[in-house]
Amino acid sequence: RTNIYTDTDRNYRFYNGNQWEGAKLGDVEPVQKNFIKAIVKYKVSVVHDNLYAINYSSMNYENTAFRKAAERYCDLLNGYAARVWEQDKMDYKGRRITKDAAINDEGILYIDFDMDKMQPVNEILKKNDVYYGNENSDEIQSQPYILIRKRMPVANAMDFALDHGMSEKKLDMIRPDNDTFEESGEAAKIEVDDMVTIVYKMYKQNGTVHFSIATRWVDIATDVDTGLSIYPIAHFNWEEKEGSARGEGEVRYLIPNQIEVNRTEVRRVLTVKYQAYPQKVVDITKVQNPAALNTVGGVIKTNGQTVDDVHKVVGTIPPAQMSPDVRELQESLIQTTRDLAGAGDTATGQVNPESASGRAILAVQQASQAPMTEQKESYKNFIEDIARIDLEYIIAYAEDGLDVEETVVDPMSGEEIVQIVNVPQTALQQLKATVKVDVTPKGVYDRFAQEQTIENLLLNGMFSAQRVAEFKAYVDALDDDSVAPKMKLEEIV
Repeated sequence: RTNIYTDTDRNYRFYNGNQWEGAKLGDVEPVQKNFIKAIVKYKVSVVHDNLYAINYSSMNYENTAFRKAAERYCDLLNGYAARVWEQDKMDYKGRRITKDAAINDEGILYIDFDMDKMQPVNEILKKNDVYYGNENSDEIQSQPYILIRKRMPVANAMDFALDHGMSEKKLDMIRPDNDTFEESGEAAKIEVDDMVTIVYKMYKQNGTVHFSIATRWVDIATDVDTGLSIYPIAHFNWEEKEGSARGEGEVRYLIPNQIEVNRTEVRRVLTVKYQAYPQKVVDITKVQNPAALNTVGGVIKTNGQTVDDVHKVVGTIPPAQMSPDVRELQESLIQTTRDLAGAGDTATGQVNPESASGRAILAVQQASQAPMTEQKESYKNFIEDIARIDLEYIIAYAEDGLDVEETVVDPMSGEEIVQIVNVPQTALQQLKATVKVDVTPKGVYDRFAQEQTIENLLLNGMFSAQRVAEFKAYVDALDDDSVAPKMKLEEIV
């Protein structure tokens, strides 16, 4: 009813540059000026101008005896989270989810758990593949149920079903289908192997999340208790939309302007093609060899007529002048659209670096990026949701405790060594950890400012062992999104 499937295909089509789909142009070339992609790429880069890191901190104030151990366990969990983040390429996946949200309203991450490696596995889902029990609320944890749809080859689906405990007698019930209408993107609707749709249903019962899995003709798993208290799904809405779980993206309302810019461009091309060059006018009855008219240096032979006035035989129509208003309208439409979208020349950093300092350019860019604060905060909340889900999995499945790496100093050699430490499940349950996300800017001029900060600290002797307490107080006082590299300074402490 909300045209979610056709709308998705249209948004991605215009972003990718296929902007003349369905138009009947004849012999006219489908020229275009794709400003949608430039706006989206700029805004996605603004969100990811920062480095993000998960930071667990203990909130267990009741048990003072456990407090010190809790702080150590949180430090160990932070190292564990950093390694998982790196191994699962979460910076790359995060950028993809942000891009999905900018183009198509919502980016979604489903988190599973690898029992062998004892670590979360993050899978990007498309908006088309997730269905909420309440499509009017963007709060994931308040949903009565969530459906996840996946397409996979029939052979893979059979292996998947056996791994989830389905008997071999029922494998014949897993049959291929042609249900590709809901797939995100036009290319996804073209399949090579026989594919089948599998649907997960997640719901909460007695305080924990349960799930069932089925194809059209057979149940693969029914009413499995995950032991989690929260849905293992996190989503990032580009911007809130009242009464919608999906939010509002960047592309949808840029499309009409993009269409008009492309139409104007084609009209300009046609005007140049048919009117911008001089055209010959020939009295063909008085020319013996008309082909010579198109030959450079060719001799034109007349049919016995005198050529005292050649203009009576051959003439030219001068080129027509096109009004500059057409070009001005087109350029104004592009520039105004970019400016209103917050991606004009100033916002995208069209500043001469030779005439301004790094901090000055940084100040201009940060001021122009202020409208993106909402998206940055939403992405930060998205990462915090991921961290909470990861911790839920660890607490639920680490029956023998969680083995994590700890770097210590060997008392004999004085060198740093890595040892394995087991964090008991009871300690994890008792931890009551909260989550915050540390942010460090990483733009070109941010890095320049960071280097200046570190150099100044070094020259002022802040890295000496005698001033650790003073240095720690300084680092703690820094904002999470400070220009100073807070994460690096914390490692130094």
